[in-house]
Amino acid sequence: MIGMVIPAFAQNQNFTINPPKKSRFISGMYIQWGWNNVWFTRSNIHFKLSNGDNFTLHNAKAHQRPGFYDIYKNPTQVSLPQYNYRVGFYLNEQHTRAIEINFDHTKYVVTDGQTVHVTGTIAGKPVDQDMVVDPQTFLHFEHTDGANWLHINYVRQYPWVYSKKLKRNILTYLWKAGAGINIPRTDFTYHGDRLNNKFHVAGFNFGLEGGARVYPFKIFFLEFTGKTGFVDYLDALANTKAMKGNRASQTFEYVEVIGTFGFDIKF
Repeated sequence: MIGMVIPAFAQNQNFTINPPKKSRFISGMYIQWGWNNVWFTRSNIHFKLSNGDNFTLHNAKAHQRPGFYDIYKNPTQVSLPQYNYRVGFYLNEQHTRAIEINFDHTKYVVTDGQTVHVTGTIAGKPVDQDMVVDPQTFLHFEHTDGANWLHINYVRQYPWVYSKKLKRNILTYLWKAGAGINIPRTDFTYHGDRLNNKFHVAGFNFGLEGGARVYPFKIFFLEFTGKTGFVDYLDALANTKAMKGNRASQTFEYVEVIGTFGFDIKF
């Protein structure tokens, strides 16, 4: 009897029974590409070479090699300068939280011609003196096929300026925090003997980034951020043509200014 009354009551009241909406862990994604300028703190760089030389450059300064002029010379070679890309996955429908794969291709060059204090052992003799960084008489050291910081970020994005006419955000602000690994390609010269080493997982990094997004169109955005972080190269390759098994290690901090363009993709 009850089984007959309930369907009849539902039919008379014009009830519609809708299935519950399924919540999605990933509600969309975005992709970004852009370029950067970066500044590095001074660093102590330790070298352990297969010929027995074992020494440290103290307080060495380094500079970037941004390479923006390379785009002017070769417009199709967008990866020649220092570049950045991000691939993010939104974790909610409002697109305020995301997990992001974050890659920074920066170029780290120890400045030639500077005088640094060197301690350790060279040619079997103890060293504790100032020396000039020179590729022919001493050495040259750089990560210019990339210092290459790959990490995973947690991203929070907040509405800033909302357009009632367009019914969407046109300006947001955001912050990102994450950690990951370093995959440098180290170019090393020792007494004129040079080798551009292979890409190599050589350490870890932490980064914190913040800035704003401008949405001139619904799914297209421009992002401008500042970033700072800590980098530890535990085991960078420093081989030369004549010597294999060389290693270098160092730590430094950096400040980076980044400009990218990107697209939102909604699932």
